[in-house]
Amino acid sequence: MPTGPDTEDPPRTLLITLTGKDRPGVTSAVFQTLSRGGVEVLDIEQIVLRRRLVLGVLVTAPRDWKRLREDVEHTAEALGMSVEVDRGSGDNRARQDGRSHVTVIGAPLKATAFAAVAGRIADAGANIDRIERMARYPVTAIELHVSGVDTDRLRGTLATEASQQGVDIAVQPATLLRRAMRLVVLDVDSTLIQGEVIEMLAAHAGVEAEVARVTEQAMRGEADFEQSLRARVALLEGLDAAVLDKVYDEIVVTPGARTLVRTLRRLGYRFALVSGGFSHVTDRLAEDLGIHYARANELEIVDGRLTGRLVGPIVDRAGKADALRYFAAEVGVPEAAVIAIGDGANDLDMLNAAGLGIAYNAKPIVQESADTTVNVPYLDAILYLLGISREEIENADAEAGFTTPAPPL
Repeated sequence: MPTGPDTEDPPRTLLITLTGKDRPGVTSAVFQTLSRGGVEVLDIEQIVLRRRLVLGVLVTAPRDWKRLREDVEHTAEALGMSVEVDRGSGDNRARQDGRSHVTVIGAPLKATAFAAVAGRIADAGANIDRIERMARYPVTAIELHVSGVDTDRLRGTLATEASQQGVDIAVQPATLLRRAMRLVVLDVDSTLIQGEVIEMLAAHAGVEAEVARVTEQAMRGEADFEQSLRARVALLEGLDAAVLDKVYDEIVVTPGARTLVRTLRRLGYRFALVSGGFSHVTDRLAEDLGIHYARANELEIVDGRLTGRLVGPIVDRAGKADALRYFAAEVGVPEAAVIAIGDGANDLDMLNAAGLGIAYNAKPIVQESADTTVNVPYLDAILYLLGISREEIENADAEAGFTTPAPPL
C-alpha cells in the first residue's frame, strides 16, 4: 500500500510563517487568502525587525488543506516573501506555568552578556516565549517573556549572571499587578538628585569631611541612622538659613527623573518623596517636579540660623516604610501596588514594604535585598521595567509638545 505525504492523516492545525521585506498590505493579503480557506485563527504573532517582517499564523486545517497551502505559497510568492507551512496535530499549546517578565538593561548590551542570560534561562528549564526591545538609547533594554519556572527561582539565577555580565536584570511575575502599580515612592539624596544635601550644606559650613565620613557609615548600615543624622546636623549649628536656598539652586536632578515623573503622571500614577534629608529641600523639589507628596526631616531654625537640631519625629529606616504605607493609604492602593526606589541602607524597609523595590545605583547591602537593581545613570530606565518603551515615551512627549534628543546614529 503506498505511503507518503498524500496518504498521511490530515493535520489538525497549520502554522504559517512568512518572512520578508515589510510593506503595507502584507497581513491583509495573507488573511484574504486564509479567509477563502474557511479556517479559524488560533494564534497570531508578528514582528518587524529592521524592516524585515516575520508573521506567524496558527489556523485550523481545512479538509482541503493542501490547496490552502498552495494558495498561501502563491500569495507569498506574489509578495516577494518566503513562507513555511508546518503541519500540526493540535491547538496552540498554552504557555507554561511560572510566567515572568525579564528585563535586561545594558550600556552597552553585548551579545556575550545576552547569550549568558539566555543560557541561564534555558538551564533553569524555562522557555523564552517572546522578546521585544524597549529602548536602544541611551541604554539598550530588552524584555523577555519567560515561562516554565518559578519567578523567585529565576530571579535568583539571573541575579548572579547580572553581576558577572555587568548588566541589570529585573525579573517580575507576569500578573495583572504589574499594570496596577499606581504609586511611586522615591528616596531623594543620590536617587532623585545627585549627591547628598547634608554634604552640600556641610561644604558651606566648612565641615564637609566630618559630615561625609558619618554619612558613608550610615549608608553602609554601619551606624544608627538617627544618631548619625543628629550628629551631622549638630555640625551645621550657626549656619545661615539662607544657605538652604543656595544649596537648592546647586542641586542636580538625576538624568531621566523628569521623564519618569512626567510619563507616569500621564498614566495616572502618584508620586511621593520620602527622605532622610530635609523638608526645606524636598518640599521645593516636590513642587518643581509635580510630585504629590513629600516627607522628610525638619531643621530647626531660630533667628535665621540653623540650631544644629531637628524638629519633630525622625524619618529614618522605619519611618520611610511608615511613610510609604501612609501615602499608599492616601492614594487608596495596597502596598503591593507601590514601587519604591532607593539607594541606601535606610531605604531597605521601604523597599521591602513595596510591591516592587528597586535598588538604584545602590550600596551592595541594598542590591542584595531589593527585588531588582538598576545601575545605569538614568532614572527613567525604570519605565522599561514597567513595560513602557522608549518609543512610547517619545511619542507621548511629542504629542504634548516636549522635545526629546535625537538618538545616536
